Amino acid sequence: MASSSLKKHDSNSCWTPKQNKVFERALALYDKDTPDRWQNVAKAVGGNKTPEEVKRHYDILLEDLRQIESGQVPIPNYKSLGTTTTKVDEEERLLKYLKLQ
Repeated sequence: MASSSLKKHDSNSCWTPKQNKVFERALALYDKDTPDRWQNVAKAVGGNKTPEEVKRHYDILLEDLRQIESGQVPIPNYKSLGTTTTKVDEEERLLKYLKLQ
């Protein structure tokens, strides 16, 4: 998850999309009960990340999640592509069909 706050708060340590994905996988592999968790995650991520940088990145991720879950971050309005329809599109189609009957 590469959010704006990750970039803002961790500007002295750039994280590539690939490193973020490895970071997420490493968090799943090395859970909170794993001894030396942050050293293990840092080693998995690579790029000379220190355990402190990895822990800071994790703390920022948690804060992002808290903001999203509390409704402080608006949900993006994705437009449907191609043949993909939204529930509203489907309802409108059905209403038009019913009016024709």
